[in-house]
Amino acid sequence: MATFKMIIPTAMTSSSRLRDVHVFRMSMPEHECPWGLKAIALMEKQGISFEDHRLTSREEVNTFKAQHGVATTPQIFNGDERIGGYTELAAMLGEEAQGAEYSYMPVVAVFGTALLISLVLEGNVIQHFMGISICTLAMLKLIDVESFAASFVKYDLATKRWRLWGKLYPGVELLIGLGFLMKPPLPMAGWIALIVGIQGMISVLKAVYIDKLALNCACVGGNSKTPLGIISFTEYAMQTLMGIAVAFQLAF
Repeated sequence: MATFKMIIPTAMTSSSRLRDVHVFRMSMPEHECPWGLKAIALMEKQGISFEDHRLTSREEVNTFKAQHGVATTPQIFNGDERIGGYTELAAMLGEEAQGAEYSYMPVVAVFGTALLISLVLEGNVIQHFMGISICTLAMLKLIDVESFAASFVKYDLATKRWRLWGKLYPGVELLIGLGFLMKPPLPMAGWIALIVGIQGMISVLKAVYIDKLALNCACVGGNSKTPLGIISFTEYAMQTLMGIAVAFQLAF
């Protein structure tokens, strides 16, 4: 592959300079990079012709990054000059770069409501909070299981190996929540929660911090705008800790 130089965007730079544009972007079966799509949409809006190079596997992505000394994709080139990513392209074209469409409100609503309900019920607040939270999250997934599964498979390691798990997960999660709410909590629910929680934490760590994927979390349903990251990891960690407490019948 040719060696590219970096373009330094200036006020004098415009779309008229872009005559041999190449876009290199991540486009894998389980993940279509949103920033690559934004870059393409921006060039189409400006009437710029370009050649679309899709990186369709993790190996292709890593090789591309190593060859060009970059940490992220997409990368846009004009001939042998590297423009940069979506943000740099937008700046060059005099457009305002769009931010990620994220919202934490669904998570706040679920856990906030679960906490308030737990506080007015008699008994163990933590037990009620975890059980109600998990049941509520399961309900949101069950509203549209197909949409949830399509989003979940993008980062969940178990679902990538066994697609059916993505469709079974909401039901299993509901049973875990109900098991937590039983008096006393069902130990089997704790063991299942422990396994699911650990697997979930590993999946989030790999997707976000190793593969560096910009994804939405499927925890509140398939159409969620909640970003996959520390919140998702924390949810799995809480589930794992509760699973340990229930499995070993601690404090109940």
